Amino acid sequence: MSTSAPGGLSTAQSEVPDDSSGLLAPPVPLGRSRVRFRLTVASAFVVAILVVLVLAAIHLTQGTADVGLGDLLRLVVGGTGGDADADRTVAAVLVASRLPRLLAGLLVGVSLGAAGAALQSVARNPLASPDTLAVNAGAYVAVVGAAVVGVTLPFYLSGTLALIGGLAASGLVLVLARGGAAGPTRLILAGSAITLALHSLTTVLLVLFQQETMGLFAWGSGSIVQSGTSQVALAAPLVVVGLGGLVFVAHRLDLLALGDDTATVLGIDVRATRVVTILLAVLLSATAVTVAGPVGFVGLCAPVIVRLVARKVPGLNRHRVLIPLSGIAGVIVILGADVLLRLVLPGTYGVAVPTGVITTVFGAATLVWLARRLKDSGPAAGTRAAHVRPRTSRRALVVMAVLVALLVAATIAALLLGDRLLLTGDVLNWAADRAGKQVSFVLDQRFPRALAAILAGAALGLAGTVVQAVCRNPLAEPGLLGVTAGAGLGAVAVVLLVPGVGIVGMSVAAVVGALGTFAIVYRLAYRGGLSSDRLVLIGIGMSAGATALTTLVIVVVAPWNLNLALTWLSGSTYGRTLEHVVPVVLALLVVVPVAVLHRREMDVLALDEDTPRVLGLRLDRTRLLLLGASAVLTAAAVCAVGVVGFVGLVAPHAARALVGSRNGRVIPVSMLLGAVLVSVADTVGRTVIAPAQIPAGLTTALIGAPYFVWLLWRSRGREA
Repeated sequence: MSTSAPGGLSTAQSEVPDDSSGLLAPPVPLGRSRVRFRLTVASAFVVAILVVLVLAAIHLTQGTADVGLGDLLRLVVGGTGGDADADRTVAAVLVASRLPRLLAGLLVGVSLGAAGAALQSVARNPLASPDTLAVNAGAYVAVVGAAVVGVTLPFYLSGTLALIGGLAASGLVLVLARGGAAGPTRLILAGSAITLALHSLTTVLLVLFQQETMGLFAWGSGSIVQSGTSQVALAAPLVVVGLGGLVFVAHRLDLLALGDDTATVLGIDVRATRVVTILLAVLLSATAVTVAGPVGFVGLCAPVIVRLVARKVPGLNRHRVLIPLSGIAGVIVILGADVLLRLVLPGTYGVAVPTGVITTVFGAATLVWLARRLKDSGPAAGTRAAHVRPRTSRRALVVMAVLVALLVAATIAALLLGDRLLLTGDVLNWAADRAGKQVSFVLDQRFPRALAAILAGAALGLAGTVVQAVCRNPLAEPGLLGVTAGAGLGAVAVVLLVPGVGIVGMSVAAVVGALGTFAIVYRLAYRGGLSSDRLVLIGIGMSAGATALTTLVIVVVAPWNLNLALTWLSGSTYGRTLEHVVPVVLALLVVVPVAVLHRREMDVLALDEDTPRVLGLRLDRTRLLLLGASAVLTAAAVCAVGVVGFVGLVAPHAARALVGSRNGRVIPVSMLLGAVLVSVADTVGRTVIAPAQIPAGLTTALIGAPYFVWLLWRSRGREA
């Protein structure tokens, strides 16, 4: 009989879970090779430390001031030949700017590297990290929340808030993913959903409280720029405690890797070991966030690097070695990224661009590489559409009639509500061209916004239906496949790099970005066949990389116009005209007939991998056609309303719950649900805090994320 530890960590696993990546092998007993083991470990540490020293030396020579390696060496050996002013200048640059940044990189790298190694061991999953478990997102939203209040908190109190936020987020992810026992796809899906929800909440705070959160957008991508050594000095004791605690429980983690039952027989309290390890890992991650913001994917990359080396060098996978060596690898990742950043973007850009952008791109590539190595675990299969109860045609007609009525009501509300309340008669007079100038001015702005929200919602609902059917995963959506982030990157890049670009240019850029991202994801996921789990994991990695590149473009090109970028990336109908609606109309006119004609093929694809082949369906060509069509729809929706998340998840799933799993019924219902959801979200965002506005994408994320969590929770009970 299985039991469950705090945080949803299952203790029913009597054997070591199958790790198809080969990175989480149990520690090899030392036997008679103790001397050789110690020499090997010492050599690995020496090499790693030498790499750190080289990077640190290069790092100290980089900066905006004209202070090079020769100046630093002369200062160290006794000054610059009697020029006291030059000595003071070099010393000031070193102490006030470069040394604090280097020390922050050392501290954050050690913290995240060690925390990532511990979380991977606890979850028995090489994809676990402070990012994929939403630790960084929870800590970040806590720090931003404190800034919104306007009270300057001392370092340790701010760190405590970050710790609480990180613990709450990671605990929820581990509960939903059954402590990682449900497989890598479910763990990453749960972490991505919680991260997106927390990111949406953070963005709401950044948009609404711009003065109080000044500078936190770039910091939110992870920046090790420091104005002194005070924060690093305050954080150092916490890092020492966290590292010391992890080294202390290292032997227990070695035994835990052998399996829960084996560890229990050997006298290990499995629950206590997991809880203590998670607490220590979150402490390290929260400390790093408090110092430098959420530096992305260091906690994923560093342990993976060490585990790869451990496959060639026996003994490095023992946790007493693995944890500190992962910390050093984390330093290498951060300093290497920072050195590369300032080589490519010298001068003030090296200060403005967050180091976390580079580590996130590197981490996204690592996630994609790991996803290609992992076998299809299929944890989501238990929740696929095939398990939905069949519904009658009469029920489907009633549902569609109700949704049409709701859509009409939502459209009327979108025209009447906002910073100025109108009456139905005003709308009728405007439609008959008899309204006054003020009413006409208001409705001339609201009508394109309402139309853009409706059509974009319908497009996202249909795109989500196609993706879920093809991937056989009701938890997938275009955003989780990287298509939305790719379209957003293309559109934002053109808008910022080509001032005055028209809707045609922006639309082309969004379509190219979406289709390019989709092509890369599809190509990487296809290895002798298309694995749905691999497709989702690679899509999430590509989405993270595209989002990081979008942040890079914004910070480099238009750092003074962050509100425009935030509004665009959060999904908004602000300033939309009828021109912005044209791409969505064209996409719907093309893709809707394609989806309707292939509705039966989508039904078959949603069943399993073998049935379509038995029925003679050209599987790969059909998948490519349908997924390409969903990418076009997503790009068109991005042109209309920006980046809007969770609509492609919620609408199709709710449609199947209402009318059954036959796509002939799901397609119109999901389109209507998507249209209603985005329209209502836009109206609410324009009304609740008028004249200020909440972007529609943030509202849909705040609605969709809890729904997604509920889906994971419900399917968790069925799988257990």
